[in-house]
Amino acid sequence: MKIQIAFTASRRPEAQDALQRLTHRYGQCAEEDAEVIVALGGDGAMLEAMRRRFDDSKPVYGMNRGTVGFLMNDFDEEDLYERINKAAKATLMPLRMIATDVNGERYERLAINEVSLFRETAQSAKLSIRVDGRERMSELTCDGIMVATPAGSTAYNLSAHGPILPIGANLLALTPVSSFRPRRWRGALLRHDAKVEFDIVEPNRRPVSAAADNQEVRDIATVTVHEDRSKPLTMLFDPGHALDERILREQFAF
Repeated sequence: MKIQIAFTASRRPEAQDALQRLTHRYGQCAEEDAEVIVALGGDGAMLEAMRRRFDDSKPVYGMNRGTVGFLMNDFDEEDLYERINKAAKATLMPLRMIATDVNGERYERLAINEVSLFRETAQSAKLSIRVDGRERMSELTCDGIMVATPAGSTAYNLSAHGPILPIGANLLALTPVSSFRPRRWRGALLRHDAKVEFDIVEPNRRPVSAAADNQEVRDIATVTVHEDRSKPLTMLFDPGHALDERILREQFAF
């Protein structure tokens, strides 16, 4: 069955070349008129295409013309309509970050993979952690910390030795980056509906930035993170290559 498709691509030459060939073959329509968005590139291109879906929730089907492509399907120009019609759906809930900087300015951002905090200078960050209004750690000294979704658990969270979460686990990963004190703290698993609050200790002396995926806010004083179920996102995967299967395979990779 023919589908109205809006193609989008990263700036990589491979992605731009694929964009030209696919639009010539299948046509191109505006994103607001499309039934499906097809993203060409790597995981960054997929995340960027998905961020534009917070208001319309249209499904996104990615094809890998990048480097890693964990969130992407294999690239193939043939039978695209059939592949999309047979694709399995994965529904993701983003995180909402509410950050206040040292001047009292308030910022709200949505994240698909993770909300992360990082030190801005050579000095370690110091912060306190509350979960659902209860203080769980009065002071963590570290390079940073993140709250990761299941979809983001195989990204930066994994490189920081955080746990890999199945898509249907209804959990979030709270993972420190280079935790110095308490030295042996490895993080925590939280319910998906937990509200996590960070207060920066000495924010002017030890400046910290916060990022919702790649959307950064600098010199923060407080950050609140919670799941936003009003903004569901839908990703499409070829049968046998769904996101939950990829995450399961990743847990057995070495």
